[in-house]
Amino acid sequence: MQQRMKFPIIASNASASSIESYIQYTSSVPLLSKEEEFALAQDLQDNNNLEAAQKLVLSHLRYVVRVAKGYLGYGLNLGDLIQEGTVGLMKAVKKFTPEKDVRLVTFAMHWIKSEINEFVIRNWRVVKIATTKAQRKLFFKLRSKKKTLEWLSVAEREVIAQDLGVKAKEVEQMEARLYTADVAFDLPEQENDETFAPVEYLEDKSVYASPLATVESGDWDNMAQDKFSEVFAKLDGRSQRILTCRWLQGEGMKATLADLAEEMQISKERVRQLERKAIQQMRELIEEAV
Repeated sequence: MQQRMKFPIIASNASASSIESYIQYTSSVPLLSKEEEFALAQDLQDNNNLEAAQKLVLSHLRYVVRVAKGYLGYGLNLGDLIQEGTVGLMKAVKKFTPEKDVRLVTFAMHWIKSEINEFVIRNWRVVKIATTKAQRKLFFKLRSKKKTLEWLSVAEREVIAQDLGVKAKEVEQMEARLYTADVAFDLPEQENDETFAPVEYLEDKSVYASPLATVESGDWDNMAQDKFSEVFAKLDGRSQRILTCRWLQGEGMKATLADLAEEMQISKERVRQLERKAIQQMRELIEEAV
């Protein structure tokens, strides 16, 4: 029967009280002595005992919480940061060997921080600000070195660049990325708003995009309306009445054949014939006019 490790889970939408309860739980798990830790690691390595792995993880969750709290300045959910850090801890437990003669907490810190760093880079902005390993390193170091929200001076950039072993131009570019906010591609319409979404700067390639096309379209509509009125006036009064009641009324006001038959004291079939004849006559007159 396959063993499975069981850990308390934090939902991404967990409330503050739930996260606080989780943090209290991690603090209540007893710490392991060096001998206990190495014995569990040896058992995991030799026998693949997942219960040993579970004890190692649970006893170190408090360190995950401590590291995760250090990333709260990025505006991300603490529960998500803890979850990512826990993934790093589990990877560290899997790779930990007692022969290294180093405590698990020391070995695991790199894995915990690495997972959280990747999560921050993926989720801090919709637009990725660091896509290479060097940029990620610069991102976190620059965030930790900046003490104020003011832009760095040229001299300050030079000092930081020298300290980090990069070019001053790279420091300047990363600083600009840190202070550039994401903008939605398509913003909802708001009255008296001077903010324009990027979509509004794209070229409109529709058929009526240019002013000339708009004017031409308006002229054509006016001409068509005038031509229709001219042709319609050539029909006899009964045909005009039928077409008006059947096709030129507003929504929900269209007359039925029975209504017109009763009004004109003729059969519905006769109304249908007159309607068809009037439409055909309109088509012929319009073709002659064109």
